[in-house]
Amino acid sequence: MKRLSSALFVLAVMLAQPVSAQAPSPDRARLNQRVFDRVWNEVRRTYYDPHLHGVDWDAARQRYRPQALAAADDRQLYRALSGMLDLLDDDHAGAQSPASVRRQERLRQRRAVIGFTLAREEGETYRVEQVRAGSPADEAGIGLGWRLRSVDGRDWGPEFDLVEGRPVTLTLIDDNGVERETVVTPRVMEPVPAFSADRSHPGVLVLRAEGFEAGLGRWVAEQLRDLPPETDVVLDLRGNPGGRLMEVEAVLACFLPNGEDWARRTGRTGRVVLLRTETGCGGRAAPVANDLAVLVDGFSRSAAELTPAALQQSRRAVVVGEKTAGAVLISQDTNLPDGGRLSLSRADLIMRDGRRLEKNGLTPDAVVARTVEDRRAGRDPQLEAAIRLLSENNPLIPAETRVSPSRP
Repeated sequence: MKRLSSALFVLAVMLAQPVSAQAPSPDRARLNQRVFDRVWNEVRRTYYDPHLHGVDWDAARQRYRPQALAAADDRQLYRALSGMLDLLDDDHAGAQSPASVRRQERLRQRRAVIGFTLAREEGETYRVEQVRAGSPADEAGIGLGWRLRSVDGRDWGPEFDLVEGRPVTLTLIDDNGVERETVVTPRVMEPVPAFSADRSHPGVLVLRAEGFEAGLGRWVAEQLRDLPPETDVVLDLRGNPGGRLMEVEAVLACFLPNGEDWARRTGRTGRVVLLRTETGCGGRAAPVANDLAVLVDGFSRSAAELTPAALQQSRRAVVVGEKTAGAVLISQDTNLPDGGRLSLSRADLIMRDGRRLEKNGLTPDAVVARTVEDRRAGRDPQLEAAIRLLSENNPLIPAETRVSPSRP
């Protein structure tokens, strides 16, 4: 399965299991060896850049293999793997522990949650990015922008898990730099929907995608079916970590002409493949002509950068918000012997207009910030700007692509 990004940049808080300091058992050491060797060999054989960005991969093996083999648990093993993969300086090169994989697979299922998500900052610092209404975190008064210091006295880690009814002690730093220790009890809640539609704004349909997950293109097509031509569309990709390339293609098919060249992908062999739009937006003979805006921010990654870039270069949409993350390569997942997962870039990607989004990001047509204070107050200046631009005769959308009259 080809993906643009397999790892969620915004992470759910989980409860850590104790980290063992003892030497690994013989079975554990053998499993560590199998996992490490599989990762090292996959990179050497299949990474999109045969020169591995100049990294001495043999030297990397000598440095990190002893650490991996000596790991007494998943936390130590996957820290060694991550340290090695970080040498590639590629956001798509990552290893997920078995617990992390299981958690990701349960993302859209009923499960025990605390109810807030974290955004990773520099180093190992995590900031509270979202607090779910009615969740244990909300009831505990945890605020947006707070920083997580520890969970039950330990650093956050990929092997964390939650159990319904078992209290968790969180140590956080609030806006004033004050340390707060908060006890929350996870409980089972319904999953946050992967896709949602907001029709509360007159004359505007807002489509929100949490990720480019299976079914996104089909869902977008359903929302656009029978939509009046005078209704503007806003595609909200803020905080979207990316996902499936096939869903990018399905979404673009709803807005771009059939057969339009929008990007070029280059694999390990150097062979260039053109990416072109195809028909398939809910069986339509042609894409919709409704005016379109796309919302992005610094946590829009991979597929959530590629989609607005393709629409922007064709002047099919106005892009509003903040510069995106700059993590756009085509990656593929490989299952590891212990149930973990390796994500590895298999192809580079350049937009039709020559832009390379990897490490550069996408700059919106209209740069509009949304602060933590805005979010706390329930304000959304980015969405407001998008709606305003769509309602005006703005120069970012060519007249020949507009179908709806200006509204007062």
